[in-house]
Amino acid sequence: MAKPSIEEMAAFAKKKGLVYPSSEIYGKLAGFWDFGPQGVELKNNIKRLFWKRFVWEREDIVGIDGAIITHPRVWEASGHTEKFNDIMLVCTGCKEKYRADLLIADVLGKDVDGVPIERIDHIIENERLACPKCNKSLSKGAAFNLMFETNVGAGKDPKSVAYLRPETAQVIFTDFKQVLDTARVRLPFGIAQTGKAFRNEISPRDFLFRSREFEQFEIEFFVDGKKKDDCPLLADVADLTVAVLFDGAKEAETITFKELVARKKAGPWHAYWLAGFCQFFLDYGIRPESLRLREHAKDELAHYAAACFDIEYRFPSGWKEIHGNADRTTFDLDRHAEFSGKELAYFDEETREKVRPYVASEPSQGIERALLAFLYEAYDDDKERGNIVLRFHPQLAPTKVAVFPLVGKLDAEARKVFGTLRKAFVAQFDRSGSIGRRYARADELGIPYCVTVDFEGLEDGTVTVRDRETTAQARVRTRELAEVLGRLLEGGIAFSALMKE
Repeated sequence: MAKPSIEEMAAFAKKKGLVYPSSEIYGKLAGFWDFGPQGVELKNNIKRLFWKRFVWEREDIVGIDGAIITHPRVWEASGHTEKFNDIMLVCTGCKEKYRADLLIADVLGKDVDGVPIERIDHIIENERLACPKCNKSLSKGAAFNLMFETNVGAGKDPKSVAYLRPETAQVIFTDFKQVLDTARVRLPFGIAQTGKAFRNEISPRDFLFRSREFEQFEIEFFVDGKKKDDCPLLADVADLTVAVLFDGAKEAETITFKELVARKKAGPWHAYWLAGFCQFFLDYGIRPESLRLREHAKDELAHYAAACFDIEYRFPSGWKEIHGNADRTTFDLDRHAEFSGKELAYFDEETREKVRPYVASEPSQGIERALLAFLYEAYDDDKERGNIVLRFHPQLAPTKVAVFPLVGKLDAEARKVFGTLRKAFVAQFDRSGSIGRRYARADELGIPYCVTVDFEGLEDGTVTVRDRETTAQARVRTRELAEVLGRLLEGGIAFSALMKE
């Protein structure tokens, strides 16, 4: 089944109230997006489900919510002021600016993400790469720092300079000691955060995939470096299989996470957390064939990483990263201890020794990229029905239930049902057009269940519930409706079983 292009998906998302171009009445601002009534619910559901699985349901993870603007020394210590750069090319004719790796990928089909400037310059010269717009020559590569600069306080001078955070991870490291002192955690443990991050992309593109403002869900998982190969939880996911594209390989191979560790491609904790996020995507509707891991090449690794894998989703335009996960070592705590002069260590009660915790895994999840993957996976141009169906997992669906009066005369009765349901679920009332058209509109928004109030129900106290996936219908007692819908949405009962009751 053909999926829409990224441009077609952006148009569909706008039409259905999922995502709008920001400031469109003023001509838009590239790289910024607003989430409409459906989009904000979908986004919130994704964030809630990540937080529920990886924070609420675990004893070894605690959460924080750190400031967006932090002390500028944070970014010196982390290496961002020096190394958080993309390579920029400028046309000598029209002065158009390009991100070098994206231009080379578009024109030559080569993946040069993370390679040094010298190699970029060699490729430009060797391939005689010119400006796609005017065909004039391109400048040599120059480092362009991606952090948004701002000023704090009434003055505007070098001392007032600060930055919007380009990632959510660093606040976790700077708050590490305070969490340690107040949360009664013991190694191994993790700290999670979800929130906004900002990157001044040279060439924002591909709808939500590469934007200048976005949200992340990140975990820093700390272990004792001497025990980093001891992961008792790996057994829970050891036999889960995944396609992996290893560095230098042309084709992915399917292996277990146990094999990933045995090949020394990832440490046990690193593999465990990769498996956890792969399982999350599978559980909420991504097909196994649409998901794979990609190993970062040695010259692609960030300055803090000993190893890194991306979880990639197969979009219509090819495989693209939706999740990054690095073995981050002790780099960040080492640097912040050095720059701040503060001790960032863990006191081991058993050994009576101070330990500088090792970040064995850093799951870094882009919320918008997850949303885009779930949106593509759900999108179904159903030829039999003659309309689009968004087949979201019920817990992801932005709106859970739609309520329809069969005819206008039943508005009052239908609104009573709607008033009850909206206290428990995100619900929608629709009285416009034929029932068939209303079902189609609900399908296009991914609403799992529609409730129709009809004349038969006035007689016997029932309503008709229609299932989005199969279009099957069942009669349900109105007084039991909220409970039944709750069970359906949580997976406590299948709709086919409901039809037999």
